[in-house]
Amino acid sequence: MDSQTLSSPSAGRYAPSPSGDLHLGNLRTALFAWLFARSEGHDFVMRVEDLDRVQEGAAQRQLDDLASLGTDWDGEVLVQSTRIPQHMDAVQKLRDAGMVYECFCTRKEIQQAASAPHAAPGAYPGTCRHLTDAERQERRQVRPPALRLAADTAEFTVYDRFAGDYTGAVDDFVLVRNDGKPAYNLAVVVDDGFQNVQQVVRGDDLLFSAPRQAYLATLLGIDIPEYVHVPLALNTEGKRLAKRDGAVTLAQLRAGGVSTAQVMRMIAASMPLAPWRGEGGPHLPETAQQMLEVFNPDTISREPWTVIPTDLESICCG
Repeated sequence: MDSQTLSSPSAGRYAPSPSGDLHLGNLRTALFAWLFARSEGHDFVMRVEDLDRVQEGAAQRQLDDLASLGTDWDGEVLVQSTRIPQHMDAVQKLRDAGMVYECFCTRKEIQQAASAPHAAPGAYPGTCRHLTDAERQERRQVRPPALRLAADTAEFTVYDRFAGDYTGAVDDFVLVRNDGKPAYNLAVVVDDGFQNVQQVVRGDDLLFSAPRQAYLATLLGIDIPEYVHVPLALNTEGKRLAKRDGAVTLAQLRAGGVSTAQVMRMIAASMPLAPWRGEGGPHLPETAQQMLEVFNPDTISREPWTVIPTDLESICCG
């Protein structure tokens, strides 16, 4: 376990990447994570995962948007890039156990190997796992290596509140990229352990990654969290909602005349949540606190939310 582990209560979390503004699907998932944590007695922590692509100012805009919806979090926001020494300590622990090796494969080589007959879909086939010292030395002259986990299992089973027992492939995934930065699967596990995250609520497109992360957690002596993978927001083509799908960020919707309360009612209807009963009669929740008062995890839809542009236009202009 990380020697700097926080002595905090169990926590849920939201961990956006500051690559741009959050869209409706991101905001909905963040609200789900907050609602699960707050309704079940967990702290709620926020983490900015800035080890990859970063757009200047995006992190603060994301935090401002989340706060404007009424979500709050415990403690200071954790910026992932400040914890690179702890990520590398975890890699050293695995290296000391003989579970790390250098990989010199290009992305094209990995794709070609993964598409070969009998290869597990998307799994790294272990091309560099058994290189000799001389072969590694030769390859270092051509390109810097990434560091991969020498996994001792091909699959791992996790429990998800909605999906049940889920068994997924575990390959020799990357721990440190060839630019020297910690890879996502390593950093997320180490930082969840540091923040005592015992509940991970996120989009169900990430369910496939849970077995890898849970397996790595066991190697590092970190508790495996409870997983809750919730349905995504999709566009009308059935693809994951993205900013290219029109006015789908909070700033864009507000610029078009849509109030925060209207956005919240729309998200509440998609979950769906029961009407909130307050002054003026029952209506769909318009704040995170109102959502919390009527939140029932047993009634959440298991189907994705299709965001229809004409519905957004009717809210704005109808």
